[in-house]
Amino acid sequence: MEKEQNQNKKDNQIEEKENIETLAKDKPEQSTNNNENEQKQDDKSQEEKILELEDKLARTFAEMENQRRRFEKEKEEAYEYGGFAFAREALNLIDNLERSKQILEKDEKLKNSEALTKTLEHFDIIYKDLISIFSKNEIKPINCLNKKLDPNFHQAMMEIEDNHKEPGTIVQEIQKGFTIKDRLLRPSLVAVSKKIENNSKKDEKNNENSEKK
Repeated sequence: MEKEQNQNKKDNQIEEKENIETLAKDKPEQSTNNNENEQKQDDKSQEEKILELEDKLARTFAEMENQRRRFEKEKEEAYEYGGFAFAREALNLIDNLERSKQILEKDEKLKNSEALTKTLEHFDIIYKDLISIFSKNEIKPINCLNKKLDPNFHQAMMEIEDNHKEPGTIVQEIQKGFTIKDRLLRPSLVAVSKKIENNSKKDEKNNENSEKK
């Protein structure tokens, strides 16, 4: 009995040793596997970081290019249209000249006088000189009479009844409009034609308006 018990103890001790040895062998394998996984994760994170940096660089370069293009465009516009505000203010010279001419022409005391004739001639010379200076700087008047109303260049101020013209045709120029190069400097203020209404229709409208009141 004692021999058997001793033999069993020895066998158990041997098994324990073997188990310890196998565990010891397995642990390095597990640690190497863990190290490999960690290395892969590090490699992935580094690749992701590189991709993120490349994306940021691409975005930065694109933004810089957009800013450069905007700057170039603003520089060109400043060169092309730098005198836009000045040109608009200079139009007041023509407006005042035309108003002065109209006032003199309506003055009963000056009518048919030599002084009026000479003054108007001088006004015409000054007007032509101004238009010539504007034209050299690509500031041109808008020709609008007898043309269809174009909201891009004309601003309708009133309607005038006229059956000889198509509705929406410009029949009167109240204030001359101008363009500078390919831009509108000031729209033409105009009156447009509309069809003459029949008296019966006018009466119907008046009756409707009175009934509403």
